[in-house]
Amino acid sequence: MLRVYAQLVGSVVLWGGTWVSGRLLAQSMPSFCAAFLRFVVASAFLVGWAWWRTGAIPRPPRHWGLVALLGATGIFAYNYFFFTGLATVPAGRAALIIATAPLVITLASPQGWRPQVIGGALVALAGAGTVLAHGAPWRLFATGLTTGDLHILGCVVSWSAYSILNARATRRMEPITAVTWACVAGTLLLALPALQSDVVEHARTATLLDWGNIVFLGVLATGVAFTWYVQGIQAVGAPRAGVFINLVPVCAVLLAWMLLGEPIDFSLVAGGLLVLCGVRLANRR
Repeated sequence: MLRVYAQLVGSVVLWGGTWVSGRLLAQSMPSFCAAFLRFVVASAFLVGWAWWRTGAIPRPPRHWGLVALLGATGIFAYNYFFFTGLATVPAGRAALIIATAPLVITLASPQGWRPQVIGGALVALAGAGTVLAHGAPWRLFATGLTTGDLHILGCVVSWSAYSILNARATRRMEPITAVTWACVAGTLLLALPALQSDVVEHARTATLLDWGNIVFLGVLATGVAFTWYVQGIQAVGAPRAGVFINLVPVCAVLLAWMLLGEPIDFSLVAGGLLVLCGVRLANRR
């Protein structure tokens, strides 16, 4: 059991690291190029991992429409917003904004509009406003949101849509099948805009650091972290494993501070605590 919890913590740390890695990669190449190269690596890894584990490549699912929607929301749209937003938004701040995604998913559920959920939503909204406005959420009414902030909020919407669709998909196919073919579908959707952004030239001129980030995002943060997390769900159940997701923005803020030198100010701490408390309140049984 200790090994299971170690894997869950490891997946959280790897997902927290995506914000640091994505922030670095977003400074070097266009969003579609970074996203396409990430998921070429991720798709190859997942297909290879499944073949190594089972001796066969996961069979293409019958529900291609659902898989295409997974690829369009969780791979294509999310990663476009992810890399475009991180070009201007600090990694720790972006991760705390994304922490509101579980709340959006809860609100979209049939039981989402209970008083407890509404209360949690208001607390999390206050926290997100605190992070977005650097401690003074009322200023948002005067200054509005930056383009980078809007892209990070696009991550929230696209990831929430992916999660809702994924819950339906995993009732019809194995999780590894769903995620593998969603990655393949998303990679195909990213191919054309990546080619239009001259991905071949960007791949040729990418530095060793760029390729290190691409491999980290594709292999460790996508393939390994997902595998560990799914194994954790199978061992301890989704509710207990899901608690660890709340630690992702915390890890992202700490890693951004240690590796990128991003400051941890009062607005990040206060806003982040409000977001996590609001999400926890909304999802409490």
